[in-house]
Amino acid sequence: MPSWRLVTGLGIGFVGSLVVMAGVGYALVSIPNENAAAESQNNVYYWGDGTQMVATGTGVNRQNLTIDKIPKAMQFAVISAENKSFYQDSGVDPMGIARALANMARGGQTQGGSTITQQFVKNTYLSQDQTLTRKFTEMFISLKVGTKLDKNEIMRGYLNTSYYGRGAYGIQAAAQTYYGKDAEDLTPSQCAVLAALLKGPTYYDPAGNADLDKTATEEANRARSEGRWRWILGEMHKDKHLTDADYQKAVSKYPNPQGRKATRGMNGQVSYMVDTAKKYVINHSNITEAQFDKGGYQIYTTFQKAKVDALTAAVKKIQKSRLNPETKEKDKYVQFGAASVVPNDGAIVALYGGDGYENGHFTNNADTSGVPVGSTWKPYVLAAAMQDGTYNSNGEGISPLSKYNGNDHLKVRRPDGSYYLNKDNSFFFQANESNHPWGYITLRKAMEQSINTPFVQLGVDVGMSKVRDMARSTGILEGSMAKDLNPSFAIGTSTPSAIRMADSYATFAASGKQADPYSVTMVKKDGQEMAGFTKPKSKQVMDSSIANNVTDVLQNVIQNGTGQNAKALGRTAAGKTGTTDENKSAWFVGYTQQLSTSVAMFRENPKDHRLLSMNGTAGTDSIHGGDIPTSVWTEYMLAALKGKNDPGFPDAIKIGKIHNEVGAPTPTPKPSITPSQTPTESTSPSPTESTTSPSPTESETCRFFCNNNGGTGPGGADGGASSSPTDSTSPGNGDVQGNGNAGANGNNGGGLFGGQAGQ
Repeated sequence: MPSWRLVTGLGIGFVGSLVVMAGVGYALVSIPNENAAAESQNNVYYWGDGTQMVATGTGVNRQNLTIDKIPKAMQFAVISAENKSFYQDSGVDPMGIARALANMARGGQTQGGSTITQQFVKNTYLSQDQTLTRKFTEMFISLKVGTKLDKNEIMRGYLNTSYYGRGAYGIQAAAQTYYGKDAEDLTPSQCAVLAALLKGPTYYDPAGNADLDKTATEEANRARSEGRWRWILGEMHKDKHLTDADYQKAVSKYPNPQGRKATRGMNGQVSYMVDTAKKYVINHSNITEAQFDKGGYQIYTTFQKAKVDALTAAVKKIQKSRLNPETKEKDKYVQFGAASVVPNDGAIVALYGGDGYENGHFTNNADTSGVPVGSTWKPYVLAAAMQDGTYNSNGEGISPLSKYNGNDHLKVRRPDGSYYLNKDNSFFFQANESNHPWGYITLRKAMEQSINTPFVQLGVDVGMSKVRDMARSTGILEGSMAKDLNPSFAIGTSTPSAIRMADSYATFAASGKQADPYSVTMVKKDGQEMAGFTKPKSKQVMDSSIANNVTDVLQNVIQNGTGQNAKALGRTAAGKTGTTDENKSAWFVGYTQQLSTSVAMFRENPKDHRLLSMNGTAGTDSIHGGDIPTSVWTEYMLAALKGKNDPGFPDAIKIGKIHNEVGAPTPTPKPSITPSQTPTESTSPSPTESTTSPSPTESETCRFFCNNNGGTGPGGADGGASSSPTDSTSPGNGDVQGNGNAGANGNNGGGLFGGQAGQ
């Protein structure tokens, strides 16, 4: 056994060593200078051919202020919110450091750095590596800062180096960015809003950052910002930094910041391409937004300038020829979103995100969510039927030549023979664009004319969960899918982005090979290539014969159906039109083997961002996917594929057996007769009838999401869903239940990664 002298000696020696190490560490570290943090660089973005697209950064968006130019209210706001003992503490929170070291040892995220002094040090310390060495060095620096600098110098350094979002570093840049004024002119109420941003600008900027995180919507961020603003003012009042009168004045009205503004070079579509590429970088690396915005990165993208210019020109040409928002009320607030993706690769070569940041449009329409896709969803129903069959085909896939009842105003039958009911216990009826008596027609014909009733019943017979799985396999994010797997799910209640729709249809173009969409091929920092940007690999997600049969059916949509305007392309192509309930959106998604492109058109209330009806837009009763969106698609594809060969598509071999709907065939096509039942029968509003020849048109009105591109009725040709039935009033059967347990509960929205996360 060691003697007590030896144990004591070793203990004293160990403690002495720690003291010596701490003393050496303390002596060797230097006090940071906030001027070093101002040395931010540009981020440089490159086109797909390696030429420079734009250089954008924050180097010019930061100015150091002396403490007398920073309002006392701003200083007290951060003290009350983050570090009440600022004027008394030594600059280090020992418990915070202990938590950080413990978490680091376990491999978790670091915490700590909770005092204003520590945050200042963290802002100005160049290395952000989460290592023990960095953490100890940061602790020594904080101790030295706490003893060598007075509190005013620390406060000045902290507020001059903190990141407030929107590329603004420092309080002066933040004041100009959010309120268009110098920092010294900020009111206490405005100071509280800016102080709230320090908790995390992604989630506390009231303008929203859904492009970075789907939970950071404008509505959610405004609520978070206002809540923390009110709390900070309350803490300032409680800490006697605001008098009763000043507090009442400050809290009386939330000082909403001004909207975002375009920075130099960020005009036209460049702003949306930079937005998309930035999201991709952040989602494929450990780089934080704050680090990224300090600059010094070279981002090589997939975008092709000629194709981006062609897509922009196509939108502008059709807009100019068809819309006149200055004189026609119904032409106001019309927007477009579009994207073009290379099949079997996933590269996004072009997108159209809107009118540009310089015109106050900051939402990237190519990567947004919330715009229902309508009948462009029907190919997933058909593909699932060919792959999995229906409940009465014994698991055998069915042929596109299988027949279903295409008449208007039909009940939707469950596999157990019961019918879907509405909430009031009345029968649910699916409507078409018109009351044309189609009778029993092939699924191929139903797709051609975009008739709703066959696909709603087919979706139930296949199982909506299988339809969902098919869509997901092609690259549609689950978070963008409708939550309720009711009959309407089959006809387009989901809201994927234009990028995801183009990429999804590219799976059909590539004979069943799916590749995730991507916008960045390489990122460099200090001349070194960073990891995480390997091109996504394509994978076979469905049998090639299924994909080729979908393509064959969608070729017929262009040749003989609702997409006939695309015949002007003059080459082999396939596609599908879509229009939704109350004519709130219209789509065309089409492809060749070389390129898959989606075009969305919609109207949006600029105040609350709710979709508006396009009935009456462009001087027509309703806008159809086969009209303006298809015209934009065709105009773009003509330019994008100019000089390219026409490889056509692989032949579609016959697939599956003909399994007709229960009850088929009927000898004479006629409207279905409602059997005598006790429940009252409610139906969709009577739609206006549109012609189906030579160019089918779409319904003027639909109940729920109806894409009307030329077949029949509300919820008809190209119709999405008619009014959704409830599922609790009638027995269901597994995954065909109306309000099933799957849907849009994923963590991704309509964007590339969800919400808006970047492609």
